[in-house]
Amino acid sequence: MENSVVRLAERIASDFLLEQVKSSYQILGKGITNQVCVVETESRKVVVRMNDKDTFPSYIKEKWCIEQAAAVGVPGPEVLFIGIVDETAYMIQAFIEGDNGLDNTVPTSDVWRKLGEYAKLIHSIQVKGYGGNLIDPLQGDFQSPSHAGSDGSWQGYVQYNINSLTEDDPLIELGVITQMESQKVRKLFENLKSEPFHFGLNHGDISLKNTIVNQSSQVILLDWNAEVNVVPHATVAQLMHYQILGLEESASVEEFKAFMDGYGISEKDLSETRHLLLLRAFDNLRWAIDRSPDLIEPYAAFAKQVIDMIMD
Repeated sequence: MENSVVRLAERIASDFLLEQVKSSYQILGKGITNQVCVVETESRKVVVRMNDKDTFPSYIKEKWCIEQAAAVGVPGPEVLFIGIVDETAYMIQAFIEGDNGLDNTVPTSDVWRKLGEYAKLIHSIQVKGYGGNLIDPLQGDFQSPSHAGSDGSWQGYVQYNINSLTEDDPLIELGVITQMESQKVRKLFENLKSEPFHFGLNHGDISLKNTIVNQSSQVILLDWNAEVNVVPHATVAQLMHYQILGLEESASVEEFKAFMDGYGISEKDLSETRHLLLLRAFDNLRWAIDRSPDLIEPYAAFAKQVIDMIMD
């Protein structure tokens, strides 16, 4: 399987660069969504990222995000080309010399402080709408798909999660919340609905593993999973999410503080962030109940952790 992935990457790179391949290898363990290979020809070294062809819109979105971010001062990889071959969507990027953020020698708190600065710059990019689908790159217009109970707007998203807090809510049966906690959560979500939030572009997966630190100690940001959402809360909530899960790439207490310092926000601004994290945890769990039963157990455990954190 690995050999066929590398062979396809060689073919994609060779067809684009019009040169014979000298060497190639697959990068394993740094990304879970894409298959990633490095291919070197006589004059160029590139990264080829591949996924099935249905994901091509995500490559269009990521290319747009990388270019918009570069324009406001956030360094990223140069995207040389995106396309589809056979059943595979792909993106070709210029190779960046340096170390992955998890492996580099620069103090990690310095990298996290820089990521805080980058997050603030990313949030300044002009966008419209709400959600994870880039429907108009010229206007920077994003949309969230509608589903039963929600029209795809931010207000619809919150209202769907309020309406789901019923007496026979599966979340009560799963032991995530009690009937009494359900009433408290309803009030929290009602407050979110009336809050005059600011919406902006979120990277979606800010972490050390999605950085490369080059020879001049510049931090380069990779691998977007972008959406337009409430800023800065959605970005900070993603960091909290990783901390609660105990992921290798999550920020320590000191690193989290460095990120906040870099962004210029204090931890006292975070009560709404926790409520947004709870909203997302509940929404993801309801999605799992409807669409992906094998994820119910881990999503329920996470939602319970967030509830316990908020109700303490």
